[in-house]
Amino acid sequence: MANSKYEYVKSFELEDEVMFPNLIVVQIDGRDFSRFSQVHEFEKPNDEAALNLMNSCSAAVLEEYPDIIFAYGFSFYTLTHSCIYIVFNCIPCLFRSFVFKKTSRFYQRRSSKILSLVASFFAAAYVVTCATPEVLQVYLAWRQQNCHAKNQYETCFWMLVKSGKTISETQEVLKDTQKQQKNELLFQKFGINYKTLPELFRQGSCLFKTKVEETVKHDENGNPVKRLRRKAVLVHSENIAARSFWNEHPSLYNDLGYFTKDIGRSELDFVRSFQFENKLLPLTWVVVRIDGYHFHRFSDVHEFEKPNDEKALKLMNSCAVAVLEEFEDIQFAYGVSDEYRSFFISVFFYISYVLIKHIIDSSFVLKKESELYKRQSNKIVSAIASLFTSTYVTKWGEFFPQKVLKYPPSFDGRAVCYPTCKILLDYLAWRQVDCHINNQYNTCFWMLVKSGKTKTQSQDYLKGTQAREKNELLNNQFGIEYNSLPLIFRMGSSVFRLKESAAVENGVVSGKKLRLEGEVVVDHCNIIERCFWEEHPHILSYS
Repeated sequence: MANSKYEYVKSFELEDEVMFPNLIVVQIDGRDFSRFSQVHEFEKPNDEAALNLMNSCSAAVLEEYPDIIFAYGFSFYTLTHSCIYIVFNCIPCLFRSFVFKKTSRFYQRRSSKILSLVASFFAAAYVVTCATPEVLQVYLAWRQQNCHAKNQYETCFWMLVKSGKTISETQEVLKDTQKQQKNELLFQKFGINYKTLPELFRQGSCLFKTKVEETVKHDENGNPVKRLRRKAVLVHSENIAARSFWNEHPSLYNDLGYFTKDIGRSELDFVRSFQFENKLLPLTWVVVRIDGYHFHRFSDVHEFEKPNDEKALKLMNSCAVAVLEEFEDIQFAYGVSDEYRSFFISVFFYISYVLIKHIIDSSFVLKKESELYKRQSNKIVSAIASLFTSTYVTKWGEFFPQKVLKYPPSFDGRAVCYPTCKILLDYLAWRQVDCHINNQYNTCFWMLVKSGKTKTQSQDYLKGTQAREKNELLNNQFGIEYNSLPLIFRMGSSVFRLKESAAVENGVVSGKKLRLEGEVVVDHCNIIERCFWEEHPHILSYS
């Protein structure tokens, strides 16, 4: 990372470590899943294909992150408010809980990093800390009891709706009914024995890692050579919190602890007391910064251009635009490219992208008065990280039509509060200073590598060189005038809403293509100097 007078802004970052001996559970909810399910015409009350897709995603999470030992999930449609999640209008909700082994030091147990990384597969999430295996047992019992109660209600609800009743009539019929009454309604009116419905719907799905014998190769005689390997397996159990279920699987009790007794119904308030929540300070600028997880590997596998892949940068810009369009509280986004170290994406809500070793680092800035998710850091960070990831996957084919996306990227994140506009502008200036310094270095570095030098020789050659010397190197040895390189590489990308109609050409606000007021645009400009903010005072209410 380049040094500059703006680096003091890093002192505003806070740690959010989940301390030992707490077990870590990341719980994920679907964000605005009603719209998604309606667009994709999911079956009601349960869409088996959608549930199997969610299970495959959960399995992928367990395969990717060795510290995650156990996962449980279920889904339902609801027209009411659930006890923890506010859910409206026939929303199919998905719930996934991922349990980390008790000795995990994954991301050094930082809550925001862990939850946002897992959430990039799904949507808004938060962390629950379970002090002991006994607390984990109560938590799992609560989740499965919720699965059963919600699924039974929704099965009755949608059968009544399909039989001709209105939504209001159906709600009135089911009001205050008990478990036995719902079972009788299903059997007498529709001939459905609830207990014979698929276990996937009634019990939810468990995934955990266990040792499985696999064929790894064949010997010279064609006989299979087998080895024991840890793999995620999917099971359905009537009671996942039962001592008999838990203690018969060594991978569970070894990594998470024994359940010493069976329990009855769990108390919601007791479970909620262990939720790890972090409300952001009011009336401060909130920057949500997301980083690409192992993005150097992702860029190598997908053969990104060095030092800058313009298509990759434009894909990132399109994701930033999508984030601003989805979240009205996001005011601004900034992104830069720097191949040798990482991608930075900061969104204002601030977004900045830097490409260094093709590692993603993004920041989103919320407006000062924002009450998005009641300023709950975990929900804000995970919602942004997951939307950014899903948009990246969805739009991949638009920017790389000739390349197959071999596996999806993922991102972790954190939220940082900046108390004044000046400090916020210094943060953005810090990102753009890094954009210039790192891009200049990486342009020199990769030109030297392409000319035949090794990476070590190139690093030694550039060691201690100043900006003027790098410019002379590019000009004299490679005929490159650094200041003539594309602005997207040198200045980065700013993403924001127009206050007035404007013309845009090649990403610069002043060309020929007319853009409408309120439209989200991408610009490549100097955001360190005051002139940009004076020209666009509406972004930060700048004066």
